[in-house]
Amino acid sequence: VVAVRRLFEANGTSYIVMDFCEGEPMDQIIRRGAPLPEKQLVGIFLALLDGLEHVHSAGVMHRDIKPANIFIRDDGSPVLLDFGAARQALVNHSQSMTSLATAHYAAFEQYSTHGNQGAWTDIYGLAATCYHAATGEKPLDAPDRILNDKLPPLLVKAAGQYSREFLSAIDAGLAVRPEDRPQSVAAWRNVFAYGKTQPMAAMAAPAAAASPPSYTAAIIG
Repeated sequence: VVAVRRLFEANGTSYIVMDFCEGEPMDQIIRRGAPLPEKQLVGIFLALLDGLEHVHSAGVMHRDIKPANIFIRDDGSPVLLDFGAARQALVNHSQSMTSLATAHYAAFEQYSTHGNQGAWTDIYGLAATCYHAATGEKPLDAPDRILNDKLPPLLVKAAGQYSREFLSAIDAGLAVRPEDRPQSVAAWRNVFAYGKTQPMAAMAAPAAAASPPSYTAAIIG
């Protein structure tokens, strides 16, 4: 996750000072070289899982995960950028938030101001990003999948190019209904580790977490 070094107010607004990274956005890498090699894509996926889990543990959702918001540094490591949408996350425990939906990468619940958003919403965005990187094609918009889902699963579309466990994890994260996705990053790791051999219960939030964190606004202008 990109580091914020300073926050200040001026000119009637707020500013954040972030680390400067050498590299290029993931969307450019996808356009140039998709499908990405398994070692590269899985490495990006696992590193972003760590960052996303840290963000969620602070009670914040990113809500706009897509290739353009992932920067690949010169050493190959990814960094998650642009938390501008996070300030619209659940504030004061309200279940209503501004609708924010980037075509192809936004979960179905993001198209409604009363959608049930949580960690599973960011999981969809990262899964959609990996789908694009693994196929060179953007996934169908979530609303177009809700009644008649014609999105080919990665287990079929990219069979033989990546491990079955990785393909299963991305397919699980791309479930169009929020309740059918892993409910936490920890649960998603279980799907990645065991693929479809794990029961669906493995996709639920770990028992140790008595209740999920309340998602609050990030401090940005």
